Amino acid sequence: MTNNSNPALDADGINAARAHLAQPGWLPLLRRLHFYIGLLVGPFILVAAASGVLYALTPQIEDVVYRHALYTPNSGTALPLAEQVAVASEIVGGDGTLFAVRPAAGPGTTTRVMFVSRNTGPSESRAIFIDPATAEVRGDLGVYGTSGVLPIRSWIDQFHRGLHLGDTGRLYSELAASWLWIVALGGLVLWWSARRRARAAAGVRPAVGATLRRRHGTLGAWALIGFLFFSVTGLTWSQHAGGNISVLRAHYGWGTPSVSTALDQKPSMPVDEHAHHGHGAKAALSVGADPAMFDTVLLAARQAGIDADKLEIRPPAAAGKAWTVTEIDRSWPTQVDAVAIDPRDLSVVDQTYFNEFPLAAKLTRWGIDAHMGALFGVANQLILIVFAVCLIVMIVWGYAMWWRKRPTQKRAAMPAPRGVLALLRDMPARVWLPLLIVAASLGWFLPLLGISLLAFLIVDAVVMSRP
Repeated sequence: MTNNSNPALDADGINAARAHLAQPGWLPLLRRLHFYIGLLVGPFILVAAASGVLYALTPQIEDVVYRHALYTPNSGTALPLAEQVAVASEIVGGDGTLFAVRPAAGPGTTTRVMFVSRNTGPSESRAIFIDPATAEVRGDLGVYGTSGVLPIRSWIDQFHRGLHLGDTGRLYSELAASWLWIVALGGLVLWWSARRRARAAAGVRPAVGATLRRRHGTLGAWALIGFLFFSVTGLTWSQHAGGNISVLRAHYGWGTPSVSTALDQKPSMPVDEHAHHGHGAKAALSVGADPAMFDTVLLAARQAGIDADKLEIRPPAAAGKAWTVTEIDRSWPTQVDAVAIDPRDLSVVDQTYFNEFPLAAKLTRWGIDAHMGALFGVANQLILIVFAVCLIVMIVWGYAMWWRKRPTQKRAAMPAPRGVLALLRDMPARVWLPLLIVAASLGWFLPLLGISLLAFLIVDAVVMSRP
């Protein structure tokens, strides 16, 4: 009688059976969920990681593309801001209202005079770039957010955030951020478990794809901290989970202080520190700001302790409001102090100083700036790129493993994977009940995670019901 058995296939089956018997009951469940997350959410994470690499390079891209607007060969004494604002106002004419001025940060750089109109979108403004030494107009560009990103970076930013599909597109990045921390931590557990089984099964031939799986797990373990950082900071920008995070921060007093412009000296109020990345509301229009006041208000702010080179001056958004002068240097050390100045007597109405921020507010500020590559300059950018490339490689390897182990005729005798619901039924109530409570809580706080988890269960049930 002919023996049709395949030794290699039998060895793989033996290895799989041994592995299944040697692991706790919840590990197959974790592995199955890890598989679904990688297969179904992986493309969204891949797009976010790839566009994030491109975004990390935008400061250098902007310097090259917009060099004429950002820099000037003249390094003489700067003219009064009033003259620079007047020149910019002539260019804009009646098509916009003066919104803010960012004086030149140093010799060789330009002053940015920004205008808004009823036609500009949320967080958008028109910037006129002025040579501070000669009042020459160096550029006329649209800028985005309170960080003032220029058109190229704005395009990449909005693609990274929402694929240029508006609020609907933002669901993709929220979905990616919601699952990234789970797939990263789950992968760490699976990697550690695999290492223990490998030591216990020394001398047994590795199963199909073991080398690639080991590389996938090892790289994920080394890059775990970066993946967690991407996930947590990314969630703070999201639509639904980000709103819940904001409520939580407000409840515990972790909001970032902002100066009050009310002239009745109202206390500092929390501000949305994500506005510079595209979540701010449409800027209010100023009410006939006198160009001569920019120099006067800046001098008063300097006397109040505003000493950064990079700052922004905003005239009142309505009658009876104060001017504000805010430091905008988000590198290290962070300079984001702000003062509100009463235009009637140049007194300080309110002020916030970064060294007095609550620790949670400081960590939020640093986390956001590090996510954008601004905190430590080029070093920050390189770290972001390295972790994002690791994430891309991890996803590609994950799909390669899935392709190699996909069901084929040659592996028909391999043990078939069990579905999520079947694995849950095998668990005692003391295990699956806490899992259910945790899953429901996470699904409430991270809505897209909860919705997609239900979708995974439906897909799994359909797949497992097929003969």
